[in-house]
Amino acid sequence: MTAIHLAKPEDFDRLDALVAAFHQEEGIELSPDKRRAGLFPLLEGIPHGVAYLIGPARAPIGYIVLTFTWSVEYGGLDGFIDEIYLRPAVRGRGIASEVMQTLPAKLAEAGLNTIHLEVDRDNTRAMKLYERIGFRPRESYVIMSKRLRS
Repeated sequence: MTAIHLAKPEDFDRLDALVAAFHQEEGIELSPDKRRAGLFPLLEGIPHGVAYLIGPARAPIGYIVLTFTWSVEYGGLDGFIDEIYLRPAVRGRGIASEVMQTLPAKLAEAGLNTIHLEVDRDNTRAMKLYERIGFRPRESYVIMSKRLRS
């Protein structure tokens, strides 16, 4: 079973390196200062989200970041997978499937009712993974965003 560790402030450098690699791979442009501003509060325990390291604590192979929201439609606390990443060398081994099956079960035990994610429509490999473990597209809905601050 793949280890999943709640990331803490002392894990920042390891997590930051993984996030930077993911952002580079996805073409997400974010300065190191903005990345730190987005990550560090999660490591300090803000109630709005969490970051987990995947794999050995000293040499993680990936991470997952979840944020928490409240939904009337879903009956209370729900979550959104903001980012999930595995190093390219370890992909295709079932690690993401394991994490995506184990973590939501633990979150449900902690009171989370529903979990959401977004995926690029062209990323058929990820979509197949998510569908295989129970995620379903909401055909009549589209996630829309408006940036309030840059």
